[in-house]
Amino acid sequence: MVTPVEAARARGRRRVSPPLYLGIAILAVIVGLAVFAPLVTPYNPITLHPAQALLPPSAHHLLGTDELGRDVWTRLLYGARIDLEVGFLAVLFPFVLGTAIGLIAGYFGGWIDAIVMRAVDVVLAFPFFVLVIALVFILGPGTKSIYIAMTATDWVSYTWIIRGEVLGAKRHEYILAARTLGYPRLRIMSRHLMPNVITQAIVYSMSDIVFTILTIVTLGYLGLGIPPPTAEWGSMIADGQQFITTHWQLVAFPGIAVVITGIGLSLLGDGLADLLRVD
Repeated sequence: MVTPVEAARARGRRRVSPPLYLGIAILAVIVGLAVFAPLVTPYNPITLHPAQALLPPSAHHLLGTDELGRDVWTRLLYGARIDLEVGFLAVLFPFVLGTAIGLIAGYFGGWIDAIVMRAVDVVLAFPFFVLVIALVFILGPGTKSIYIAMTATDWVSYTWIIRGEVLGAKRHEYILAARTLGYPRLRIMSRHLMPNVITQAIVYSMSDIVFTILTIVTLGYLGLGIPPPTAEWGSMIADGQQFITTHWQLVAFPGIAVVITGIGLSLLGDGLADLLRVD
């Protein structure tokens, strides 16, 4: 019998997805610039040059300098490093946790499923941003606090998705056959269920990364994100806000970077959904 994941792969081989390629191209450029930032720019993102403060864009400083004389282009590239790294890891942790919990709840059902879903209801009862801001405020600024806050609030989305997929998949013939053959539950869950229910969660994670990066930028803007002087897009927007009427590029370029990154990730998610034909 052909499993859902095998059918999706077969459909994907027959179809070209332009949004997928475009999303990969955009992200490849952004990630490439971030990774090779020391080769792209000669400046240090945190070194202060007060005598060169608020210079306009020029051949020496492509996007000008900020109020402390730091090169904006350099800080933009190094900020991409931080926001992308934290954005991906802040999604990876709840993805793994939520997937595992959803798989267990959906497969075993009963009182286990009831407890998990009550926990999901409790987390969903609080506004996401309010809960994240409160947790980061309590734990203090920094990447560790962001990881903890995002994992504590975002796992419910993946649990909900995986649980729903498992409830449907465990009634399929290939799962019933595995049970009849006496396969251990762990093997059925990891080798038979997981590959066939994970697709929806992977597609959702692309849009979740966009939302997470926006959350990180918001925390940075509020002073609850990555502590200064580390380059980060949210803090760059916050620092440049007071000069928006005279040096608009200090706010505009970090904002544009966030938008372009979001577009790339959204296209990648749409492309994956089309490739795997996730409805």
